[in-house]
Amino acid sequence: MLLSLQMKLPTEASLSALLRDWREDTMTFLRHDAPKIILVLIGAYILTKILRAIARKSADLHIRKLPPGVSVQQVRTVTSVVTSVGVFAIFFTAALEILSLLGLNLGPMLASAGIAGLAIGFGAQTLVHDFINGFFILFENQYDIGDTVRIAGVKGTVERMSLRNTVLRDEDGTLHIVPNSAIQIVSNTTRDWSQLAMRVVVAYSEPSDRIVKLLTEVGEEVRHDPAYADDVVSDIQVPGIDRVGNGEAEYLMLIKTRPNKQYTVSRELRRRIKECFEKNNVQAAGPGRIYVMDSGTGKAS
Repeated sequence: MLLSLQMKLPTEASLSALLRDWREDTMTFLRHDAPKIILVLIGAYILTKILRAIARKSADLHIRKLPPGVSVQQVRTVTSVVTSVGVFAIFFTAALEILSLLGLNLGPMLASAGIAGLAIGFGAQTLVHDFINGFFILFENQYDIGDTVRIAGVKGTVERMSLRNTVLRDEDGTLHIVPNSAIQIVSNTTRDWSQLAMRVVVAYSEPSDRIVKLLTEVGEEVRHDPAYADDVVSDIQVPGIDRVGNGEAEYLMLIKTRPNKQYTVSRELRRRIKECFEKNNVQAAGPGRIYVMDSGTGKAS
């Protein structure tokens, strides 16, 4: 009985001491560490607000200098990415600071995080490459939605673009989804202006000066037609004969237009050339044939 009482008294004393130490530690934490943690959280919150405000103002300034269209979307996408990275860096730093205030040893945790990050990096290096390449495509404005581009061996019109991939629609309607990591060279055929080289083939016996004059007149008509004046950005040039052979002569026409307008203008030019040649009795290159070819497609009409 006495032995039991002696064993019980130290236990109660230990429990009382434990509660007293816990209370003292709690009060110390509330007086010293808790305000620091709250200050870190408030500082992180204020920094994120400042970062978002700066990013928003910067995006607005850039958007005002851009023509309306898809470039606005690109600026906002890049701004969103930069903001997200900045917010992550702020809260990651705040989390490390809070863990150190809580008395946790960050060395083993950072080592474990580094090993895990290395493993994830090896497993997802293609995905990381996609995002990095996509970021620079957007940041450098290499192409816009609606542009006709050739990337990763396919050509088409850009329908969607993100940090992960680019979606193209080609001439026959096929949809191509291209990972940004596969894009090494970008060939943009609709940036700033487009140029079309048309080749008009007639009989070899036709006088060269006469054909050049007729083609120049047709070009001037289209150039000054109100329906096409805004699409053609410079005078249509007729340098002269580009090729001779097989009883025919091939004349070159160079048409510089606004992006994606070259096909509409070239169709009108072909129609007017046909009418002009019929009206002026221009002899065809072959029996009943007049060729007007586009150098880009190799098609004749």
